[in-house]
Amino acid sequence: LFVVVAACNKDNDDEPKSNVVINELLPVNRNSGSDQNGEFDDWIELYNLSEETADISGYYLTDSKKNLTKWQFPAGTTIAGKGYLIIWADGDTLQAGLHTPYKLSSEGEKVLLLTPDLKVVDETEYPATDIQQSWARIPNGTGNFQWSEPTFNRANE
Repeated sequence: LFVVVAACNKDNDDEPKSNVVINELLPVNRNSGSDQNGEFDDWIELYNLSEETADISGYYLTDSKKNLTKWQFPAGTTIAGKGYLIIWADGDTLQAGLHTPYKLSSEGEKVLLLTPDLKVVDETEYPATDIQQSWARIPNGTGNFQWSEPTFNRANE
């Protein structure tokens, strides 16, 4: 088990700063991946570029530069090496699992992943959409973001 190192520098703005990246998000979900209650909610997918398990306990995920601590990952949150983690952006924090207190806007917005000491690990800003497309890194984990067919919990091709 290792802790994600967010102090990595990047030479290119398109390259991630960390082993854990925002890989894909779906702001309009009608039938692509449901939560444990069978609901098709907005989701954010993280991907671990490393072969080692990443511990992201205490990290933050937000859709607001003005409120960086909007939602914090609970203790014990890990992502397997080369694995994915789905976070439900549905505003329903009473459900079990990883559910943020906010939804993703179909009008477009920023999504940021931050360390416990509020250093930005990764971020993306997506434009407005009214159809079910995901905002995804292509190729998986390292590429530029673009609209794509959703690939819930699997590689973006």
